Amino acid sequence: MPDWMRWMGLSLVVIGLDQASKLEIVSSLSGRDGIVVAPFFNLVLLYNEGAAFNFLSDAGGWQRLLFMGIAIAASLFIVHLLKKHRGELLFSFALSFILGGAIGNLVDRIRIGHVVDFLDFHLAAHHFPAFNLADSAITLGTILLILDSIRKEKK
Repeated sequence: MPDWMRWMGLSLVVIGLDQASKLEIVSSLSGRDGIVVAPFFNLVLLYNEGAAFNFLSDAGGWQRLLFMGIAIAASLFIVHLLKKHRGELLFSFALSFILGGAIGNLVDRIRIGHVVDFLDFHLAAHHFPAFNLADSAITLGTILLILDSIRKEKK
């Protein structure tokens, strides 16, 4: 099995966890208020038509096609990079997380027309925009890419 296909497996795990968590939240919280988990964290059910952290969520609808196009183009580019950079463990791990997150949110946009967000962190009344596991995977993958870049510069 080619190396890049193993990394696709990690992306599939991210997609599966993301979609399963969203299905559970929609099932559990539809028509209900959020659940207070800790003084700084709630589980909520929000529908986001924008990008990560609600960016452009009030843009009027055109952004759905834009973000779908970006997700598809980015996914194809990431698969290309995974094939090209065989053997680069941290780089491939990071790309796999980004790919899984991008496809996880793309599935929502195709299936229901928006993204399900449910993780709500806050400090008193100041709430960080709600997000989901796909957004977390994209963020983690980006941090790992930065660390990989720093590590490569030091060599």
